Amino acid sequence: QMQLVESGGGSVQSGGSLRLSCAASGYTYSSYCMTWFRQAPGKEREGVAGIDSDGSTRYADSVKGRFTISQDNAKNMLFLQMNSLKPEDTAMYYCATGPKWACSSHGGYRVVDFGYWGQGTQVSVSS
Repeated sequence: QMQLVESGGGSVQSGGSLRLSCAASGYTYSSYCMTWFRQAPGKEREGVAGIDSDGSTRYADSVKGRFTISQDNAKNMLFLQMNSLKPEDTAMYYCATGPKWACSSHGGYRVVDFGYWGQGTQVSVSS
């Protein structure tokens, strides 16, 4: 079993920055895809950034150039640096992990491909 715990959410004004963290514990995989998803009220959960065990990254168009995903393998940590935040970035943010091939799904990250999820951390951006 793997446990994921997110932190770092909060409330910021438009144009501000936040850094989310996700701590992984329990059984860890040597080959994986780790992602950040978000879900706003009334909307579907969407994958915004992912990184695989080789360090390859992919971003949703809506966050490209503003968000940066990174990892610290020694500490089993995943990060999401979010800059130039917009009100439309307001959502609950979740980290999730799945098999490495899940990072290459055609059309973006799919919720069904990820078996482990954290409890989420809220990000609120005011205009």
